[in-house]
Formats: sequence, structure tokens, C-alpha cells
Amino acid sequence: MDPELEAFIPLLPRPDYADAVAERRIVAALVASLPAPDISGMEVTDRRVPATPEVPVRIYRPHTAQGAIVWMHGGGCIVGDLDTEHPWAGRLAAGAGTVVVSVGFRLAPEHPFPAALDDCYAVLLWLAENAADLGVDPERIAVGGMSAGGGLAAGLALRARDEQGPPIRFQLLNQPGLDDRQETWSSRNFTGTPRATSESVATAWRSYLGGAPATPNAATARAADLSGLPPAYISTAEFDPVRDEAIDYALRLLRAGVPVELHQWPGTFHGSHAILSAEVSQRQNTELFAALRRALAE
Repeated sequence: MDPELEAFIPLLPRPDYADAVAERRIVAALVASLPAPDISGMEVTDRRVPATPEVPVRIYRPHTAQGAIVWMHGGGCIVGDLDTEHPWAGRLAAGAGTVVVSVGFRLAPEHPFPAALDDCYAVLLWLAENAADLGVDPERIAVGGMSAGGGLAAGLALRARDEQGPPIRFQLLNQPGLDDRQETWSSRNFTGTPRATSESVATAWRSYLGGAPATPNAATARAADLSGLPPAYISTAEFDPVRDEAIDYALRLLRAGVPVELHQWPGTFHGSHAILSAEVSQRQNTELFAALRRALAE
């Protein structure tokens, strides 16, 4: 473990997705203790995207941005909202110089699959259809997310391909959760790592699937055909149960002819990039921002 990160581990509560209400309260308090992002160089607005039901979004618009990313938060599709994602979404917009549309999708277990994906897809359609009014180049729209949000982003890319939806230029998958089967080496060996345990991952998938069999749109690692998907940047953490499924997915994308940039960060754990004082986190975040900025450049 990176020593700068290791010092914080005793301060991090173990996730307990079995009690969704309590876990949401804990995460909200944890995020509230983080430094606020500098959003002085951008416009931040809350909107509601027409859908059934309406989907809340928070739009971060740096003054010179044209490209945009539909961004999904982490939290196992059980925890998280626009407020808990605010520190990261603001930093992403500032660091990448990109419009960030942060999605407040419905959460499990109250709303199992496909509720979250339907919400995110509605936002993608809305963004593409209203790009001119929103000051966004419709040819420069990306999807991305962290953890379960990365899984949603991958599912969006797959669904848009299969349903001839809006063209997606890029997918930014940060430590994505992609496979409900938990059969990889990392899922079997990193059972008690910080902020992601085998138990929390299993609970998240059970809640998200709601007892139904997993489909490729729910667990993108199950998709047989990955051809024709957007180029991807995939970031993984060393001590993370979902590490290997993301690496496997990157390799499968490459074999399907999809351009991929893959970076495995040594000494890190799931979500440790939020510890901003650590040098490795600073490198992780700077590279992630740069990858998105390059992908949406003219």
C-alpha cells in the first residue's frame, strides 16, 4: 500500500450496503469533510431532465468548454447523489475543461435495474438532442463514471451502440464495476480492502439486479460483442476487488478493435484518488482529467 494512503485507512469506515439508509448518511458526512472544489471558473446549474420520472442533473460548465461528459457517481448504485458527487464533478470539470453533466439517477434497492441505466440513458438522449441550446458540440459527447458509475457508463456505451443512439466519442471508466460474477483473482483475494470488500460488492450487485439475472447492459463484462464501442480510458487500483474485471474488459475491448488506454495504479485502493494530499492521487487525477480533455479536443 502507498504509505501516504495507508495512513488514512483507519479513518475510513467500511461500507455496509445492507443498510442503505445508514450508508447514505455516512457517505454524505464523509464527503462533507472533503475540501470543496474551486468552481469559480464555471457556471453550475441544477436541471431536471424530462423522463418518467424526471432525472435531476447538475451541469458544470467551464467558461471555454464545448465538449461534455455524462457523468455517473459511484456507490454501488445504492449510495450517492448530486451533492455527494459535487466535489469530484467540480474538479473533473475544472481539470478537463469539459462540461460535466452529473446524473442523480435512481438508487437500488428501491429502484433495481434498469432504473439507473434508464435514467442515465434519458440524460444522454436529452444532452444530444439539446446540444445546441446547451452550448455543447454534439460530436463531442463522452460518458464516464467511477466504480458502479463506471459500470453504468460502459452500459450506456453498449446500449447506445445497440439502439443506434447518440454517438459517444469516448468512455472514461474509473475503477469500474462490470461483472456480477466475482470470479476474478482480485475479487477472490481482495476480500477486505478499504472502501470495497467482497461483501459490499456482492450486496451491491444483489441490490442492483433485484433478483433478476444479469444482462450485458447491467453487467457489461457479460457482453459477447464489444466491437464498435467508443474509445476508452480505464483506470484501476491495485488493491481492489474489481481490478481484474476492468483489466479483462480493457483487453477484450482491444481485441475487438476498440482503442484503449489502461492505467493500473500501484499501491492504491478503491476510491483512494479522493485522498487529494497523496502524490499518487494527484497523478491519478491529473492523468484522468488530461485523458478526457484530449478525447474531446477538436
